[in-house]
Amino acid sequence: MREFILADNQDITREGLVSLLGKLAIASEIIEVSSRKELMEQLSIYPNAAVILDYTLFDFSDFQMMNAKQRYSDSIWLLFSDELSKHFLRQVLMSGNLFGVVMKTDSMDDIAKALQRMANGKIYLCDLAVQVLREDVPNQQTGDKLTASERMVLREIGLGKTTKEIAYEHNLSFHTINTHRKNIFRKLEINNMYDAVKYALRAGIIDSSEYYI
Repeated sequence: MREFILADNQDITREGLVSLLGKLAIASEIIEVSSRKELMEQLSIYPNAAVILDYTLFDFSDFQMMNAKQRYSDSIWLLFSDELSKHFLRQVLMSGNLFGVVMKTDSMDDIAKALQRMANGKIYLCDLAVQVLREDVPNQQTGDKLTASERMVLREIGLGKTTKEIAYEHNLSFHTINTHRKNIFRKLEINNMYDAVKYALRAGIIDSSEYYI
């Protein structure tokens, strides 16, 4: 179980998150903060924490936020707001840092899924974030570049599975899956997971309705 840090200055939302986390029973501790200074202090104590941040109501610039995520690289972050511009989301998603995104207007089930993913050290992207990723992908016949095995590995990566998990589920060695992963990145001329998933979305290897990373 992880510590959850709630960085949301909207009282009703914060109370709702506390209630939902309690029902899900996935938080070892719930810590509420009201400023960037308090958040950084708590991250120094709990560097592996799950951070739920309403960026629009908090005293963070995008640079400060991404710098904090880089500094505490083992932390898991979820952007949770009423409204986020596509331009802002594109900057965040292309930064190389892993941020989850869910909107306050999303369903309770989607919000619960996002929290559960965080508890397991993974992130969740809502429909809006996936749409931003899809729009940013150049129109290429990417699928033709990959072998059937590489397409399978890319699909599993897109569904949030680790190299170890993919190897276990397909009865293959870690080395084999890792080699496929390297070949995928080389063939697609990319160097991070977000770019790999963007290509997979464009090529139809994974569908946005099942996309959680």
